[in-house]
Amino acid sequence: MSQSNTTHVIPLPEKITPMAGSFVLNKSTKWVVQNEETDSIITFFSDKIKQSTGFELETAKEEPSNNFVSLNINTALPGGKEAYALSVTKDFVYISGGSAQGLFYGLQTLLQLLPAEIESSSLVKKSMWTIPAVEIKDKPRFKWRGMHLDVCRHFVPVENIKKHLDMMAMFKMNTFHWHLTEDQAWRIEIKKYPRLTEVGATRIEGEGHTYSGYYSQEDVKEIVAYAAERFITVVPEIELPGHALAALAAYPEYSCTGGPFEVRNVWGVEPDVYCAGNDDTFQFLEDVIDEVVALFPSPYFHIGGDECPKERWEKCRKCQRRMRQEGLKDEHELQSYFIKRIEKVLIAHNKKMIGWDEILEGGLAESAAVMSWRGEEGGIEAASQGHDVVMTPGNWCYLDHYQGDYRIEPVAIGGYTTLEEAYNYEPVPAELEADKVHHVLGTQGNVWTEYMYTPALVEYRVYPRLIALAEVNWTSKAQKDYQSFVKRLDNNLVRLDLHTINYHIPLPEGPVDKVVYLDKARLEFTNTRNYPMVYTTDGSEPTTTSDVYKNVLTFTEDKTIKIATLLPHGKMSKARTIEINKTNKHRAVSAETTKEGLAEQYIDKTFVYAANIDKVTDWKERDGLVENRGSKYRKTDYKQPSSHIFTGYLTIEEDGVYEFQTNLDQFYIAGQLLIDNDGEVKRFSRHNTTIALAKGKHPVKLVYLNNVIGGWPQAWNGPKVEYRKLGDEKFIRVTNEMYSF
Repeated sequence: MSQSNTTHVIPLPEKITPMAGSFVLNKSTKWVVQNEETDSIITFFSDKIKQSTGFELETAKEEPSNNFVSLNINTALPGGKEAYALSVTKDFVYISGGSAQGLFYGLQTLLQLLPAEIESSSLVKKSMWTIPAVEIKDKPRFKWRGMHLDVCRHFVPVENIKKHLDMMAMFKMNTFHWHLTEDQAWRIEIKKYPRLTEVGATRIEGEGHTYSGYYSQEDVKEIVAYAAERFITVVPEIELPGHALAALAAYPEYSCTGGPFEVRNVWGVEPDVYCAGNDDTFQFLEDVIDEVVALFPSPYFHIGGDECPKERWEKCRKCQRRMRQEGLKDEHELQSYFIKRIEKVLIAHNKKMIGWDEILEGGLAESAAVMSWRGEEGGIEAASQGHDVVMTPGNWCYLDHYQGDYRIEPVAIGGYTTLEEAYNYEPVPAELEADKVHHVLGTQGNVWTEYMYTPALVEYRVYPRLIALAEVNWTSKAQKDYQSFVKRLDNNLVRLDLHTINYHIPLPEGPVDKVVYLDKARLEFTNTRNYPMVYTTDGSEPTTTSDVYKNVLTFTEDKTIKIATLLPHGKMSKARTIEINKTNKHRAVSAETTKEGLAEQYIDKTFVYAANIDKVTDWKERDGLVENRGSKYRKTDYKQPSSHIFTGYLTIEEDGVYEFQTNLDQFYIAGQLLIDNDGEVKRFSRHNTTIALAKGKHPVKLVYLNNVIGGWPQAWNGPKVEYRKLGDEKFIRVTNEMYSF
């Protein structure tokens, strides 16, 4: 396979042969139509082309002598309905598709062969709109090429969902998995049960403000229709039997305990689930399903089925009675009973059930398909039993993971999945028997939005990793090549710019934001995709003409460094600012201490911001044990209000410059506020900072407010401080033995 430098098609076609010359699209170019069912497609692409070029392309039934684009549906085309063939010469373009959908994909490829500015939503003054001459024969590898979107943890408005659908269409993805219900919100209007959105769509955040949003049934119809125009199937997900607290807050009678409940405002798994022993629960879910299936023509209906705690069922008399009546040996079989009962409802609606791999517990429903997310084992097991599977293991397909250094990237749930790792995923497990491989439908990028507080941050996490998964799904395993992909991606990032997609640009990694030094400072930078980086040393913002970073930077005087990653088309990442300051070692103090740990002041109130504690006058006191390990640790509970100030001394074993990191609200050492995480989401350490310390004891102060910010309860980690000597790789956890007072 050869590839022209002017060809930037993603996903890479099955066969692409560059030819001599090019076709020029102009105002006289005509569509030649041979099938009436292509009318809507022609309208779609004509409108798109008009926006950027100003050309109003006419339609003809007969081919002119030249300057035309001929569209034809050929059901005999090898590769099925989604296959297409495209031929570009200097005089004409021929596109045939196995169906209207295949033709749509052929036209998407044609757009990618045009200059990137074809994606502009406003008129572009360009002298020529050329398409390189080429022969392409293409078909997808997998049937299910998807993107999942959780809109419950954080709401994504209709207009932003449409942006994702546009991107999916551009890269030939065909399934949008819409996660609509959760512990943290119920996002879809159900007319028979209005409290689902009146109550379940709103929560009171830990910071005290209200967070709300839901989709009316008219909104849903609009999204489904918009997706259908782009040959994208929208699969709804209504979670059951777990992840249901928002529904139970609205209708507690369908729980095991009867409530009352509040919509969950922290992340994680909620123990209160639907009662499996109550027939009214199933009637409620049948009614919900009746309304949902009417809105979604998708053949699949996702029922979740994941992370369902069994503790309420274990104590519920109704659930235990159900188990005895049905001859179920444990609560896992009760979950299987629950799901199989819902399966019958879906079959009556002519729908196929799909769920996360926990639906294997207790026995898989006969017609169910499985999404394998906890690794590949669930998918292998389901496919081996003859069930269809969508492979979505977290190591490759979870787009909520970090894609850069956690210390400088926006806070995320954890994990680390680079663009290259996403691209290199192989959906067919090596362990799967050859005669079961056909059960692997494909894969999808899963977008869980706990730490995606805005639609822009959703885009930052999703792109360009979703584009890598688009090629995973479409292109044959033998043809995939990461270096080829990243070269083609650079051109397509310009197209994303024209859709105002806030995609991830790797940030310069290396030093922390505040660097101190004794003799000289050495700053070494990298980024995850090896793009060039430009920097300034006078505090000004870097530009495309600033100095290019090539080697380690050395400084012997105070400086403000600003450095950004530079993309091939001239766009830059957000600039990082590094403050460099010469310092002296902070001297150790000669303090008499007799106790291990720290002295603690505490109060049974929780504050969002550290400034609020200045007004506290009724502190209580005790000996503090702040290590988050071992029996001595005094644990805090985020549901029990408390705030804490720990004071004492930290013993440093040797002279040196040290980097500290912490999830505390504030950390003071040697008389200075070293790390200020005030108001931050402290899922991971923020604002790591360096300080020069002499061997010995140094006074410390730890401010720990036990708050919930951005859905993350600080108590889940407990107060934690870590440090490492400059040049060391690993951090050392500060334990009680290192503190004294």
